[in-house]
Amino acid sequence: MSGQEAELRIPRRFGRRVPALAALALPCAAGLVYLAMFGAPLNLIAMNGAALALGLVWIAAGGVSGNALVRRALCALLLGVLAAPMFGGPPVEGVTRWISLGPVQLHSGSLAIPLLACLAARERRLAALILLAAVVLAALQPDAASVLALLCASAGLGIAQRDWKTGAVGLIAAVAAFGAHARGILPPQAFTERVLTELLLAAPLAALGLVLALLASLLLILGKIDQDAPPRHALAGVLAGFTLAGILADYPSILIGYGASPILGFALALAITRKSSDISAAVRTTG
Repeated sequence: MSGQEAELRIPRRFGRRVPALAALALPCAAGLVYLAMFGAPLNLIAMNGAALALGLVWIAAGGVSGNALVRRALCALLLGVLAAPMFGGPPVEGVTRWISLGPVQLHSGSLAIPLLACLAARERRLAALILLAAVVLAALQPDAASVLALLCASAGLGIAQRDWKTGAVGLIAAVAAFGAHARGILPPQAFTERVLTELLLAAPLAALGLVLALLASLLLILGKIDQDAPPRHALAGVLAGFTLAGILADYPSILIGYGASPILGFALALAITRKSSDISAAVRTTG
């Protein structure tokens, strides 16, 4: 390959990642502005800013494996991450949703589910089983927000693939979400939960700005990121589900307020969004 061909290929490959970069940057940047304007703790602002910077670098670097065995191993690892709080995470009033890394606590659901949904969407035969396992683990924590995200991911994937099995997982998740919510109610935390509902009364223009940023991210994921339809729909469902949970009840307002976990989780998912044809071409080239 000549130097000129290399120069042309690098900008083109980077350009295809711009929608994914924007899908993460828009709501997170709007959230940082909100946190700064309304007096959030500096450590929360710094943590979210650092997670956003790391996530953008990760997306820009790109990279994906076309090896089905690697994808399935990653799915197993992510299910392990989702289950980890139940085997050593800090319990809060009987609820176990977090992984402790020194002074930092990561929410396992928002960290693992975005990437897990994208990977499951590439596994036509195993998608329903992977998502069902995730629903069971999230319901046991119990974490209704994660279950709702998986419900919406299953619904989106079912629509994209016209697969009744993932639709059935969505119905199971709907029942599990009610049960998880009844058993896992915690006191709300300022700047991280019910952000949109509280801002709607206190500062409606700020609430509108955050809603538009989330909507732009959702539309970019649905129609612009470099990915096939099933993973796009699954990831959009995850974003919609988590956002809806944060509006309806005391659950984290992901990307616009709540911590590093969802920012890193969506960055991991957006960083591997190449179309299946590109994966096959990469495998042929390297093989």
